[in-house]
Amino acid sequence: MRETARTCSRWRLAALAGAAALAAALAGACDFEAAPAAPGAHGTRVATPAPASQESPPGKFDENEFQEDVRTAETTTDDYWRRHWERLFTGSYSSPRVVGLYDGRDPGSTPTCDGEPLERDNAAYCPAGDFVAWDAHLMRSGYARGDAWVYLVIAHEWGHAVQNRLRRGLVSPAAELQADCLAGAVLYGSSDDGTLKFEDGDEQELVDAFQVIGDKAPWTKPGDHGSSVQRLRSFSRGGENGVRACFT
Repeated sequence: MRETARTCSRWRLAALAGAAALAAALAGACDFEAAPAAPGAHGTRVATPAPASQESPPGKFDENEFQEDVRTAETTTDDYWRRHWERLFTGSYSSPRVVGLYDGRDPGSTPTCDGEPLERDNAAYCPAGDFVAWDAHLMRSGYARGDAWVYLVIAHEWGHAVQNRLRRGLVSPAAELQADCLAGAVLYGSSDDGTLKFEDGDEQELVDAFQVIGDKAPWTKPGDHGSSVQRLRSFSRGGENGVRACFT
C-alpha cells in the first residue's frame, strides 16, 4: 500500500470473498458464528498478537520503507477518522496518542498500560493512557511478508481507540471482530478518499495476515479475536460496506 494524492476506485472484495472460502478450508472452520466476547475497549487493553518465533526472511527487508509505511499507516488511519467522524458519530474526534514502535524485549523501555508492561510481540490500544503501540519485532516480522501487515495491525488497534470514544451500546460484545470491520472500512475508505493506493498483491497479503492471527494460532487463547475466517469476513464487511456496517 502507498499514500497517494490520486483518486483510487474501491477494489471490490470478490478476491477476498474467494480467499475467505480458502481460509475456511485451511482453518478447518465450518461456520461463521461470532467468537466469544473479548474484553471491551472500555476496560482493558486490547491487542493483536503474533508468534514470537516468526523471523524476517533474510535479504527481503527494507528498513526505510518499513518506517515510511508505519508512518503512512498511522497518518492515513488518523486522517480517515478525522475526515469522517462528524458524518458518522456525534461529538468531535480526538486522536489517540501514538506511542508507536516499542522493543518488547527490553522491559525497561516497554510502555506500560495501567501499570502493566505491554507484551512482547504484540500490538495494543491502552484505554488508560489512550494510546496505541506496536512491538517492533511483531511489525517487522509481518512486514517482511508484505507491507499490508502494518496497515492492518495499525487500523485494527485504532479501531479499539474508536470504540473507546463511543457509547457502550455501540461497541459490539465481539469487540475484536468489530475492530477488524473498522480496519477494513478505514483501509478501503481511504482508497475511496484517494489517500491510500492498493498495489498488486495487497489483498492477498491481507488474506495471508488473517491466516496468521486467528484464534487457531497456537499463541492465542480461544475466543480472543475470532477464527481466521471470522476475522476476514468482518474485515471484508467493513471494506465493502463502510463503517456503518460495523454497527449493524
